[in-house]
Formats: sequence, structure tokens, C-alpha cells
Amino acid sequence: MARATVIGSGPNGLVAAVSLARAGYEVEVLEASATVGGGVRTESAPLPGYVWDVCSAVHPATVASPFFRAFDLASRLEWITPEISYAHPLDDGRAAIAWRDLERTADALGPDGRHWRALLRPLVGRIEGVVDFTGDTLLRLPRDPVAAARFGIRMLEQGTPLARTSLRTEAGAALLSGVIAHANVPLPSLSGAAAGLLLAAHGHAAGWPYPRGGAQRIADALVADLEAHGGRVRTGRYVDDVAALDWGDPAQGDLLLLNSSPRLALTHPRIPAGYARALRAYRYGPAAAKVDFALDGPVPWANAQVAHAPTVHVGGTREEVWESENAVARGTVADRPYVLAVQPSVLDDSRAPAGHSVLWTYIHVPAGSRLDPTELITRQIERFAPGFRDRILTSRAVAASDRALLNPSEIGGDIFGGAFTIRQAFRRPALSPSPWRTPMRGVYLASASTPPGPGVSGMAGWHAARTALRDAGTPVALDTLFP
Repeated sequence: MARATVIGSGPNGLVAAVSLARAGYEVEVLEASATVGGGVRTESAPLPGYVWDVCSAVHPATVASPFFRAFDLASRLEWITPEISYAHPLDDGRAAIAWRDLERTADALGPDGRHWRALLRPLVGRIEGVVDFTGDTLLRLPRDPVAAARFGIRMLEQGTPLARTSLRTEAGAALLSGVIAHANVPLPSLSGAAAGLLLAAHGHAAGWPYPRGGAQRIADALVADLEAHGGRVRTGRYVDDVAALDWGDPAQGDLLLLNSSPRLALTHPRIPAGYARALRAYRYGPAAAKVDFALDGPVPWANAQVAHAPTVHVGGTREEVWESENAVARGTVADRPYVLAVQPSVLDDSRAPAGHSVLWTYIHVPAGSRLDPTELITRQIERFAPGFRDRILTSRAVAASDRALLNPSEIGGDIFGGAFTIRQAFRRPALSPSPWRTPMRGVYLASASTPPGPGVSGMAGWHAARTALRDAGTPVALDTLFP
């Protein structure tokens, strides 16, 4: 039986491993950490009864993923889908709310409601085409050209200074800027608009769900399927040199898949010089600095509706959000930073003792920053939730410079696997119609550094496995892999 070795047990690595095990390979996953999951790990806080997500927390890309739909992840764990996809508090107790119901959202935006409908309704109506277009290499014709055209037109509008002319009220402008700011790029920008529009469309389609009990449930479901098909995961196995790794014989059909930074491929003894240059030219972007809080009660938001939203974008006006993201691009951090916050306890009572809650937060910072963001985040949340500071029982901060200790793929604290730019949408990590394939026989890239990039969709892992199987002369489709 041919062997497949997968480096890294993040969602892409586990998806690749499951796909290959189901296709008949003997699969082994090597994970550097003591626990599996990579970007979908959950762990206990220092206080009993509190549960924190280590990396990702809310997963719109997961429920929309063609792989996870075929895998039937929905039946393997319990999803919580909130009525409010995300909220954006403003000063004086006001807030903009993105309900899963697009019409309800637009109605609440008043003068901006008409443009919100025009912006997002066409994308929501063709969400599968949008997901297909954004979920694969851009070096191919889209299967739904209408969806691609609609997406592209809106990206051009929101990714340029024209964005100032679309949503004109403070609430409407802030609501969209908060979701666009997920991309961790200067604003306005085409790549930021692309990421934000996709997320906003998900918010009105399948919503922004998250697993009851924590993101770890996603990894656990994949590991269970892998083991049911003869595969295994070995933790505590840090690999920094593939030349020293016994992964089999590519001439006999053995495979090596890297759910890691592409830099690991540079250690292959037969890497061509041109490919090595392309990997060295691949750029990593700004980073994330994270703080988890254990609270003795819910966050005391000044606006009552925000208290019901698991995901909250804390950044003030559009101008403030843009300034925060542009400060990071200049190598600094704004005094009032954009904070991405998730309060899972709003709908998941398994995350904290009764009446208590946890809060997951991060800000964007320059790569390699040693900043402890606890005070900045606390002060910014206190601005919209007076009394928040008094609710804190304990907290844990992870500076960008320390993120690679949690996940070696996060170079400099970059949680996206590479700078999220338009250029790198085409060369991620190298310009190729099949970027998951390397020039080295039997070696494939299966991480967020390949299309479709960041997000827990598992599609980079699926594309890598599918490419490897096609090269081996045994092509498979999702409907045959998961009959």
C-alpha cells in the first residue's frame, strides 16, 4: 500500500489526510504540538470551566465549503448559527447590526438600506458561484461567470476610494468596514474588499456559525474519520527538514503533503532553483496579537443588541477602522485599534460556568511585534461596554512574536499563511495553474499559503490531495470519496 505523510494537523492537513486515507493510502499525520487541530484547537483556561479557542472561533467558510458539505460535517457536530452574524458598536450606545436576514439588516440601515441590498443580494443569490470563484486558483475560467462578474464589480467599488460614495451613513459605512478589516491589509484595497464581501455574503447566506464546545470539534471529527480509515496522527513531531524525514519512496507512489509554511519545501534536497526563488519571494503579512478573557458575566455592551451577537467588530467609524489598519501597514498600532471579538458564551453555555463568559479577541499588529495588546483591547472594549474591565477574572495574551510557538506556520504572527494581496492571490505561493503541486516528485503543498488562502474551508487540503491523486492516475471527486 502506498504511503502518504502529512506535515501538520491543521484543518487543511487533516482534510488532505482524510481524502487520501479514503482513497486507499496508508496515512500518517505528523503534528509539532501536543494536540491536534492547528488553527482549530480549543483548550481549557486557567480557571475551571472556561474554554478558549486557540486560533479560529467562528466559521462561515466551513459550512459553505464543498469539502465539508460532502464530508457531512453538519451531522458530526452541533453548529450554532446566530440570528446576528456580526455587530458593530458605535459611540453613544448606537450599533449597526448584520442580521442573517438581509432584508432586516437593510431596513435597519435606513438611507443605506437600498445600497446594502444592491451590494449583497446578488452575491447571496449566487453564493455557490461566489464560493467556487474565490475558492480555487484564479488562473481558470469561473464556473459561474455571472457570480464572478458581480463579485468583481463590487470588489472594484469597495476596494477603491469609490467606497466612500456607496454607504454614506455612519452605521452602514462602519458595518461594512468592520467585515472588510478582517483581511489585515491597508484600506481601501481590492484584496480587503474581496475578503469582506465574501464574508458579508456568507453572513446573509448560511450565516456565521460556530461549533458548540469549541473549534476543536472540527479537528476531532476529521481525526475520527481518518482513524476509521486506517490513518493516524502522531503529536509532538516537529519537522523542520524534509530531507531528514523518512516519508517513503516517491517512485513507488508515496506522497508528502506539507500543511505548513512553504518554506519547509526549501529543505528538499532536489528543489529546483527557480522554484526555490519563488518560495523565497513569497511574502508574509502583518500579524495578529490575541487576548482571551475569562469574565464573571457577559460583556456589558451599551447597546443591548450587541450583547446577542457572537461576533463583534470593535472599531468605531469607518475612518477609525481604516486608520487602524493603515497604521499597521505603516508599522505602528493605533491608539484605538480595530478589535475582532467573539463572545461564544452568548449562545454556547459549555464555554464558561453558568452566568459567566469567555471573550476571544485580537488586533492586527506589524509582523513580529512583541506588543502585549491587553490594555489596548480592554480600553477599546470599555469604550463601547462601560464596566467591562471590572468583569475580567483573568486573561491570556499572545504577542505576534509568540504565535509561531503555537503554530509554526504563522511566520511572524501572520495567521493567513502569507500577505493577503491581489498579487499573491495569483502567485500563492508561486504562479501556477496548480499551485498545490511542487516540482519535486510526490511533494505537495496543502496549507493556507495555497488557494483559496485563509479560512477554515479545508479546500487547500482537498485541492492538494485531489492533485496528488490525479497525478497518481487515480482521480477522485468528492461525490465518489463520500458516497
